[in-house]
Amino acid sequence: MADTAKKIEGTKDLTEGKPMKLILGFGLPLLFGLLFQQFYNMVDSIIVGQKLGVNALAAVGSTGSINFMILGFCIGVCNGFAIPVAQAFGAKNQEDLKKYIANCLWVSILFAALITGIMGVLTRSILIWMKTPVSIIDDAYTYIFVIFMGIPAIFLYNMIAAILRSLGDSVAPVVFLIFSSLLNIVLDLILITHMGVMGAAVATVSAQAVSGIVSLFYTIYKYKSLAFTGKDWKFSSKHALTLCGMGVPMGLQYSITAIGSVILQTAVNRMGENVVAAVTAGSRISMFACCPFDAMGSTMATYGGQNVGAKQLDRIDEGIKDCSKLGIGYSVIAFLFMLVFGQKLALLFVKPSETELIHYIYLFLLGNSGLYILLAFVNIVRFMIQGLGYSAFAVIAGICEMFARGIAGFLLVPRFGYIFVMFASPLAWLFADLFLIPAYLYVMKRLRRKFQQTTEPLP
Repeated sequence: MADTAKKIEGTKDLTEGKPMKLILGFGLPLLFGLLFQQFYNMVDSIIVGQKLGVNALAAVGSTGSINFMILGFCIGVCNGFAIPVAQAFGAKNQEDLKKYIANCLWVSILFAALITGIMGVLTRSILIWMKTPVSIIDDAYTYIFVIFMGIPAIFLYNMIAAILRSLGDSVAPVVFLIFSSLLNIVLDLILITHMGVMGAAVATVSAQAVSGIVSLFYTIYKYKSLAFTGKDWKFSSKHALTLCGMGVPMGLQYSITAIGSVILQTAVNRMGENVVAAVTAGSRISMFACCPFDAMGSTMATYGGQNVGAKQLDRIDEGIKDCSKLGIGYSVIAFLFMLVFGQKLALLFVKPSETELIHYIYLFLLGNSGLYILLAFVNIVRFMIQGLGYSAFAVIAGICEMFARGIAGFLLVPRFGYIFVMFASPLAWLFADLFLIPAYLYVMKRLRRKFQQTTEPLP
């Protein structure tokens, strides 16, 4: 059993070697994949904005927060499911490794069915509650309803990608993302012209479904050395509960955070189509720029999971310090880039004659990128804590972000206007950091005490 990780071809053991080298080697393929993912999200908006106009762009953008709330929960759940897989891999426990992987499938099927059904019923009511402008609500509903009907495809791809990453394979998910991105772009060009905003949604769901199916067949073939038996595939309530104990808090972290975004989006919707379109374009650009932080977070989750499984706490501290250096360096570079090129990036989404829109987009980009350092610590520390098995702390961090965005949406934006649309996310990152950094110190202290007790010789 001690050599389990060595025998699985294509995996990467993050419990040995220099942390900085491992973080870069694992994280760069993730970054490449995330960039492609955001690239095709941007392409959706660019094609919609250029071909269908500002109102269609606003319609797609007005669904961004509810999209993040629901799909973020799905993706978070899948990432949480992978933490016990990473810990079993780090501990070289092949029996648990196989049972966790098998039960990921059963639990994912249940979650996908429930969420798809619930959102099919509630979507339009939520858009009405969010004060979506009458001029765009029909397009907004059409777009997001199709996206939500594709939730099983979202689960399929993200569950498999998370499992592959937990086994140290960060390259294969990137290949599938690139494939999905290119397919999505081709479908966008074909479908948006004929189907409007529905075409953008159909393209996204179709690309995710094809990518998920391809990745499933790849995983079955690539990791046949795990030698699953009929017994391994049986449902295990013990393993399923452990998966839910990790997955649900991680999913709630995204959804609770997104509740604040929904409140903020409601305040933005009241400011009219132009502001909604500006925030949509600015958010797409910002999400693209934030991909390195997402890659750092996913890397820390796997790195933390494997090393806590191997009981190597000093490596965990060393890894988070090295990753923080990368995060701070990139934050400075990203702000300087936005300062110089932000207005030119806005032209991807709107015509040069839309001077007011371009100005709003530029201000949004400066307000966010100027405080990316706060976001770096949110992702690095939060995902490390999750990888260590303390997902509940991530939920509390999400509550901190929700509270901050709620303050912005209910109080600051209505009173002070667009300036707090610009700074709502940095305010949320600050609130989360004020909780997460002490929480990480507490978790590490608790783990040191726990491992010391289990390794002390009997009297």
